[in-house]
Amino acid sequence: MPRVTLQTIADRVGVSRMTVSNAFSRPDQLSPALRERILAAAQDLGYVGPDPTARALAKGTTGAVGILLTDSLRYAFTDLVAGGFLAAIAGELAPTGLAITLLTSAAAGDVVPARDVAIDGAVVYSCDPISPAVSWLRRRNLPMVFVDQDRVDDVASVNIADREGARAAAQHLIDLGHRRFAIAMNGENGRHGFITDPSTLIEGHASHQRRLGWSDVLEPAGVKPAFLRHPLEKTEDVRRDARILLAAEDRPTAFLCFSDTTAVGVRQAAEDLRLRVPEDLSIVGFDDGPDAVRMQPALTTVRQDVVAKGQAAAAALTEAIRRSRGGPAGPVPHIMLPTELVIRDSSGPAPRTPV
Repeated sequence: MPRVTLQTIADRVGVSRMTVSNAFSRPDQLSPALRERILAAAQDLGYVGPDPTARALAKGTTGAVGILLTDSLRYAFTDLVAGGFLAAIAGELAPTGLAITLLTSAAAGDVVPARDVAIDGAVVYSCDPISPAVSWLRRRNLPMVFVDQDRVDDVASVNIADREGARAAAQHLIDLGHRRFAIAMNGENGRHGFITDPSTLIEGHASHQRRLGWSDVLEPAGVKPAFLRHPLEKTEDVRRDARILLAAEDRPTAFLCFSDTTAVGVRQAAEDLRLRVPEDLSIVGFDDGPDAVRMQPALTTVRQDVVAKGQAAAAALTEAIRRSRGGPAGPVPHIMLPTELVIRDSSGPAPRTPV
């Protein structure tokens, strides 16, 4: 079948091509009766609407925003906390009509998503600090919002009180009498396994801030924890290495974890060795996502409000886009959301007798 165009419809109705175009993009320029005739003709001819690419070129906008993630897009669909954050963004953006495009920070051959995908703005979410993708977005001069990233003065940001939350978690265990600690960290790139000096790692914002918070409490108490580090989704690797630590004669009695997902791996390692939680081992996570209440016993963790974080990120991005189109300027927002220690059943007093 020949391709149906605006001119095809114009010829059918007996009007100009511009009149047909206005029926789709500027309906206030036509009478309701004429617009209805044009739309009926378009439907009869099988016309689906103006070409999105041509419309984007004409308007200078794409109608889509990007969300830049880690190297793996799988993270957006498998991590429950990330999923909650993305759902909150989607809900906030729905009334604007903006579509969401997920961008990986990794290149695929000659295609670099952060450089090549057409978008009106971007949320940079928990990306590796050495990722070139962030640099590409900056060079494109796009409206942006950083989430769980180090603050940059000229870019809007949304962060949570990671350091304060980690500090509260460590203090909770110190107050329970624990002095032998292990810490399970997460990181996509760099070294994994047992880490002797975590200060040499290239860390993401959240990882670095949480490690500082734990150190704020443990160092003054004279505690030198053992460190594990694995990608967030590698629960089995966490389980394996935590099992090695927990099988040692001087095993830790407390585990601080970067996330609730990581805490699940530590809990599995304890089960493998028939250690009781919290009688033999206390575990504290971070996020208070669905894994926290599913775990048995229920997980003591640090709560962050991922819905509020997603909503704040979406609002900041739409405001940045508005400003880029000539809207009134104002101070660049830098939002810090609180965290809260939620004490459940996975933490308890340190064992009184040597183990």
